[in-house]
Amino acid sequence: MLRLIGLVVSIGLADSLNPTTIAPALYLASGENRRSRVIEFTLGVFAVYFLGGALVALGPGQLLLALVPKPHRHTRYILEVIAGAALLIGAAYLWLARRRLARRELPALGAEGKSSAILGATITAVELPTAFPYFAAIAAIVGSGVHPVNQLLLVVLFNLCFVLPLLAIIATLTFAGDHADRVLDTGRRFLQRNWPLVLSGLLALAGVFVLVLGATGLASAGHSDFAHDVGHFRRMLHP
Repeated sequence: MLRLIGLVVSIGLADSLNPTTIAPALYLASGENRRSRVIEFTLGVFAVYFLGGALVALGPGQLLLALVPKPHRHTRYILEVIAGAALLIGAAYLWLARRRLARRELPALGAEGKSSAILGATITAVELPTAFPYFAAIAAIVGSGVHPVNQLLLVVLFNLCFVLPLLAIIATLTFAGDHADRVLDTGRRFLQRNWPLVLSGLLALAGVFVLVLGATGLASAGHSDFAHDVGHFRRMLHP
């Protein structure tokens, strides 16, 4: 379970630097009733992302588990390798396209009159089908074969990591006082210039971590001295 927690947290944190959600939250943080609007927006994002992930995990995911009720460890390790490779491919794409993506304007709000919660839910619902890091995490969660309740808890954990930047904006508005505008404006400028590079690095780190977990799991399944050494290294990664 500790291995799964590390995997979910690493992917969730890497996926959290998402300009599609952070940019609207920064915009809301500059208007009236800004703290309450950002809180509502965050709740909308969290609710839709969580419900979407839960439906995948408990729907198609459980259907697959019904066919393979107790996934072999070998299968779980393969899923980890696939998830890690998918993250590295995403990181490579962002790295190669970083200059072009950095020149784009951050997503702007085009939904006047909508409540902040509905806005967050709408943005997330549109983005959910292309949330490849999220689906990689869900595949690893479902493939682990842990109890469905534990799977839901892991989905909750992923989503808490995903909205962490939004929670940081709320904390800034709550505790930074008169300096909040300056801090958030600095954050917006940094995000505009550097989000492809930073997100690429986070996805690469998460991908390497997940890939190493899966690869060392496969290597440790043997009975050679090398497999024993790899198994010892794997236990160091997640005791």
